[in-house]
Amino acid sequence: MVMPFHDGLIVQTQSHDYPIVITEQSTTEHSSMAKQITSYISGRQVLIVTNDTVAPLYLKALEDELAEQFTVKVCVLPDGEQYKNQASIDQIYDALMTEHFNRDVTLIALGGGVIGDMTGFAAASFMRGVNFIQIPTTLLSQVDSSVGGKTGINHPQGKNMIGAFWQPQMVLADMSTLKTLPARELSAGVAEIIKYALIMDEAFLTWLEANLPAMMALDLAVLGEAVKRCCQYKADVVAQDERESGVRALLNFGHTFGHVIETHEGYGNWLHGEAVAAGMVQAAELSQKIGWLTDDEVIRIKRVLELANLPITPPAIDVDAALDLMGHDKKVKHGQIRLILLKSIGDAVMTNEFDSQLLHEVLSKHSA
Repeated sequence: MVMPFHDGLIVQTQSHDYPIVITEQSTTEHSSMAKQITSYISGRQVLIVTNDTVAPLYLKALEDELAEQFTVKVCVLPDGEQYKNQASIDQIYDALMTEHFNRDVTLIALGGGVIGDMTGFAAASFMRGVNFIQIPTTLLSQVDSSVGGKTGINHPQGKNMIGAFWQPQMVLADMSTLKTLPARELSAGVAEIIKYALIMDEAFLTWLEANLPAMMALDLAVLGEAVKRCCQYKADVVAQDERESGVRALLNFGHTFGHVIETHEGYGNWLHGEAVAAGMVQAAELSQKIGWLTDDEVIRIKRVLELANLPITPPAIDVDAALDLMGHDKKVKHGQIRLILLKSIGDAVMTNEFDSQLLHEVLSKHSA
């Protein structure tokens, strides 16, 4: 049963429905993160998982207030995509085991997408599944990774190759946490927002073109509207396809190319959103070569990404190396690479029906 909440969205899944609460209030003296999430905590045990960047900003207030009602422990991990690995997961397990926590524990992910993905995976696997709550503190995690239950860690040969589908009890997205977000991280989050427009809604792209300057200037009302729209798009998709067997794969537009960049360059050197931005350009260029996108549409895509201070050119990567990394993509089926491409802006498809020579041309455009 979904608990009451204010002005939020509902994500409907086969396992359970849960709310996304979007607010600007929970870091003010009049409200708090703890008050927003307390009714979604089951049992009396809480483990807050965060990183050494977010902890000094928001951990103490959350920990102190929850400690009035629950047994609260903390696991602080190093910050960065390069730490999204088994060693970090083991630190979470160690914290749970040391405190003799059991199936009544609720894990709270306080941080960006890396913390959310790892906390969710630990929750999915500890004692074969315990509850967790997402408190995303980056724009990218608010609009994408915190919603939909995809959890996991990276492997040296591929990003997000180890994980599980495990839905949170709720998501609390507080726009005021974006005030402490570095400009580069803000841009990385905007990449995922642009992605939603490109695959689902051309009118939303028009809205973004008009409102991106305000978003980049941290207008929280405009950012809140963008987050709400993206969460609604994702909630609609997840309700149709929780485990990414069909339409949900469209949300990976630009990601196959982007994951090549992240893996080849070393996790953390390119932010996820930066790699996705360059990857979306490559996917758009392939869509153009197939005859779907027009020259003007590709130019428009590049222009809106540049407006968000995002890269539109990938690093130099050998074509064979890129194709080998693409072969580890989760969308590969029967040995064939399947890509998310654009028939037009707002109309995405997943397909393996493209001339491999065209893909080679796109990759060789920036090859080493």
